[in-house]
Amino acid sequence: MPHVEIKCYPGRTEEQKTECAKAVTKAVAETLGCNTTSVSVAIKEVEPDDWKEQVWNAQIMKDEQQLYKKPEYTCD
Repeated sequence: MPHVEIKCYPGRTEEQKTECAKAVTKAVAETLGCNTTSVSVAIKEVEPDDWKEQVWNAQIMKDEQQLYKKPEYTCD
C-alpha cells in the first residue's frame, strides 16, 4: 500500500495538485506493480519560512540515506 507525501510551497491550484496526485499515482502503480486503488497521495503546503525546520532538517537531512532522489539545492 504505497503512500506518497509531497511537501511544497503554497501557491498551486487545486487542479494542479489533483493532476500531480493522478500522475504520481499512475507512476507509483506502474513502477511498483500495484493497483492505483492501493496508492494514496497527500500534498501538504509548507510556508517558505518554515521549510528549513519542518522539511529540510526534520525529513530530508534526517532521512538522507533513504532518499532515492536527492535535492539539488541546499538550505544553508
